[in-house]
Amino acid sequence: MLEISKETFKKDYENKIISLYRVSPEEATPLTRYLALGALLRDYMARDWHETTVRRDKERRKQVYYFSMEFLIGRLMDAALINLGIRDTVYDGLKEMGLDLPSLEEMEPDAGLGNGGLGRLAACFIDSMASIGIAGHGIGIRYRYGLFQQQIHNGYQIESPDNWLKIPNVWETRRDDEACMVKFGGVCHMVRGEDGRLYVHLTDYEPILAVPYDMPVPGYDNNVVNTLRLWSAETDGAGFDFASFSKGDFEKATESQTAANAITNVLYPDDSTERGKLLRLKQEYFFTSAGIQSIIRRVKRMGGSLHEFDKYAAIHINDTHPALAVPELMRILIDEEGFEWDEAWGITTRTIGYTNHTILAEALEKWPIPMFKKLLPRIYMIVEEINRRFVGELSARYHGDWGKMSAMSIIDGGVVKMAYLAIVGSHSVNGVAELHTEILKNQELKDFHAFYPGKFNNKTNGITHRRWLMEANPALTNLINETIGTAWHKDPMRLADLKAHLDDPSFVAATAKVKQANKQRLADFIGENYGIAVNTESIFDIQVKRLHMYKRQLLNIFGVMDLYNRICDNPNLDIQPHTFIFAAKAFPGYGLAKNTIKLICSVADKINRDPQLADKLRVVFMPNYGVSLAQMMIPAGNISQQISTASKEASGTGNMKLMMNGAVTLATLDGANVEIHRAVGDDNIVLFGMHADEVIETYKNGSYNAYDTIAADPRLQRIIRQLEEGYFGIARPGEFTPILDHLLTANDPYFTLKDFASYVDAQGKVDTLYRDKTKFDRMAAANIAASGIFSSDNTIRRYAEEIWRVS
Repeated sequence: MLEISKETFKKDYENKIISLYRVSPEEATPLTRYLALGALLRDYMARDWHETTVRRDKERRKQVYYFSMEFLIGRLMDAALINLGIRDTVYDGLKEMGLDLPSLEEMEPDAGLGNGGLGRLAACFIDSMASIGIAGHGIGIRYRYGLFQQQIHNGYQIESPDNWLKIPNVWETRRDDEACMVKFGGVCHMVRGEDGRLYVHLTDYEPILAVPYDMPVPGYDNNVVNTLRLWSAETDGAGFDFASFSKGDFEKATESQTAANAITNVLYPDDSTERGKLLRLKQEYFFTSAGIQSIIRRVKRMGGSLHEFDKYAAIHINDTHPALAVPELMRILIDEEGFEWDEAWGITTRTIGYTNHTILAEALEKWPIPMFKKLLPRIYMIVEEINRRFVGELSARYHGDWGKMSAMSIIDGGVVKMAYLAIVGSHSVNGVAELHTEILKNQELKDFHAFYPGKFNNKTNGITHRRWLMEANPALTNLINETIGTAWHKDPMRLADLKAHLDDPSFVAATAKVKQANKQRLADFIGENYGIAVNTESIFDIQVKRLHMYKRQLLNIFGVMDLYNRICDNPNLDIQPHTFIFAAKAFPGYGLAKNTIKLICSVADKINRDPQLADKLRVVFMPNYGVSLAQMMIPAGNISQQISTASKEASGTGNMKLMMNGAVTLATLDGANVEIHRAVGDDNIVLFGMHADEVIETYKNGSYNAYDTIAADPRLQRIIRQLEEGYFGIARPGEFTPILDHLLTANDPYFTLKDFASYVDAQGKVDTLYRDKTKFDRMAAANIAASGIFSSDNTIRRYAEEIWRVS
């Protein structure tokens, strides 16, 4: 913990503003006050950051490098103050100077470095690595414009650039001394060296300069500062064609700069076009190659032998996006360091671990061979050789079973399969929830599990309780501290000590009071920003996650439509007031998801304008969901909707965040919901829907018919008819045809209709439970008490012990 007095902080802060901007704190603008505070906090971390790095290099300590396309880190100022242990000191010091810390924190933009669960998981993991003292760092891309800013106009999602860097990023340090070159395209030449070996030389390639920006990742109260290294694509000094510029050809003069910048402009460029696919592949190789080059340099710098590379580095690839780490590490060891294939392969497979995040075929990346080969000719040669040797092993094991060999081949059907490359090139493959891992082992990747016994394992996802409880919900944090002390800050399993207080009415009432205050805060925000008045005595029912049809926001809004229909039929219907709150982004090219947003907004508009509903029913869609918005929404939730089609959600982490903040989970037994159910018991969760084995069996036997389900349920008939007839408002002819086609023509592939009746019954149970507020509040408190197991600190300890082998 940083030891600093209030007076010292005030003096340091005043000096920092003057040194940076030549104004006093009183004269400074809100922006310069924020920037100066961020710069000062970075200064406070600098010595520990430096000493952490020097100490580890001196010890030649094995370090973890977590490669991820996303790091959804959110705002960092409050997290830094909490981890440094100086939040109260800074708050009080600023107050004495006439300044307000929360107002300064609001100046910080959410970093545009991620989208959903994958990126938020990566952010939680690097926080936990630092906080439990693991030498571990993040490797990613410094996106200039993030994913996109979501706006809703007349119910339609509109995307605009997320220009998060328009305010300088106070946390980053540009490291030109660590820049390296990444090569695309070109021609490979085989050249025999003086030693008689064949070497590969690449000529006529496109050089891209990779420049790292380092951000500190402070641990909680332990003087450890790890690093998040983000790579920016640039050109070297030759990137500006002065001759063309002098001739008036201004576009050509900056052509190479524009091409380089495109690599790190946007997270997940739309890959529905050939150029979009090419850019996505370019992004993946760019940051993977740059990251591995920097790790090689570090091992050499500290005097380590590359022959023992896996003793100094553990490389972990978060999903398939960084799977090119396998052939890239091979390329460097063979082409640049002169290793023989077998030794290089042994080092590579001992160094790399792979986390699989999905069973959806669309998310298991496959790259067309012509594209891959043209963009990455040397890498393709290495992948071909990896595959040749692997297929040879398969042939020996399965005695020339061509069907088996084709099914498991890395290269097959004109594509390179990145998940297979990651499996073959790593020593560990983990799923992210028990159910997900079992499906991988016994269904989706069962051939690989049989071929590599012991390689597959489970590491259930987790969340950092420092961000999602201590920072997001300070009132609840204070209540927990008063009740069981503060040991849980470093040992989140100690949250279980709250179980001894669940039958204490005063404690349960205190948690309900905190919840009500958080609901009021969210209601005020909704009223001020969207003009919707919500009843804070109503059930705050929240579904926040990336919009995808398997996550079934559609099922949620169908339930709302049915409830509205019942109220219209019987205005005196006795229900608990209910506020349904949605937040989700749909990828720009995902038309069906965007159509679902339009439906949610159309239903919301009709319901919120209906005077007969008064405080009974409200629907709110909150645009531009991100970490900061989540930190306001999640503490206010009474109900956490986790309603994905069983077997489709790998894990989920929103379920854990809401649970930790005292929401009761309404769920299918999918992903980590299974483990939440086990943790809280039958009495503290509401379950519905098909089980995973039923879903898998229904897919196999092909017995399901969506039309039969509709024919058997008048409520569904009415909803379908309302969609067709435009009951909830149609701005364009056939407005909701994509949804209708998904349900009818495509035969309801995620069983939204099949689970509808069960879902409505589950919502009825929620209504009944909420009527007994004392019982419901106890359920909420029981969820808090059971949530410590889902801290990412616990997850990371298992990664460290069982995969990375680091202390």
